[in-house]
Amino acid sequence: MLISINSTNPQDRLIQKVGEILSEGGVIAYPTDTYYGIGCDILNKKAIQRIYLLKQREKNKPFSFICSDLKNISDYAKVSNYAYKTMKRLLPGPYTFVLEGSKLVPKIMLTRRKTAGIRVPDNQICIELVKALGRPILSTSASVEKDNEFHDPSLIDDYFGSRLDAVIDGGPVPNEPSSVISMIGDEPEVIRRGRGDVSEFE
Repeated sequence: MLISINSTNPQDRLIQKVGEILSEGGVIAYPTDTYYGIGCDILNKKAIQRIYLLKQREKNKPFSFICSDLKNISDYAKVSNYAYKTMKRLLPGPYTFVLEGSKLVPKIMLTRRKTAGIRVPDNQICIELVKALGRPILSTSASVEKDNEFHDPSLIDDYFGSRLDAVIDGGPVPNEPSSVISMIGDEPEVIRRGRGDVSEFE
């Protein structure tokens, strides 16, 4: 099911509709400020298992997730003053911050070191979906193989078909990965360079 949502002024009725799909355990594709992503409610284990199958990904590689803002992040991760100040300056934006997860994060979403990758994309549709669901949304790119990143929602819909419960058409996206920065122990480490300036961490 392809649903067109305005990226600058998302229609509340459509956001609520997709929010219901997520709260009922649905798996969706949606635009971010990097790629089109695939996601679900991070508290729904069945939906998460479906995404592992879709992505053919090993279970020991957790997915990152999207929060709506900094306050939302501090519910799901341990955020020091330094991390808070840094993220406040850079978010929303094309960054994934690796932080120690809180007790609210299901084990399946954490690494062995109890860390999680957390994003607040500069994309209004993402932010509104997290608010509508009331919980973070799992985030992984809508790719099949390394060289096959889908950036056209109708192609995503054609390829995945009934394996996705909804595909949001939110217009074009940059089609570049986020920069990944570990904030563990207040020692920032650039794990991946992507969109977003990381020079201050190098």
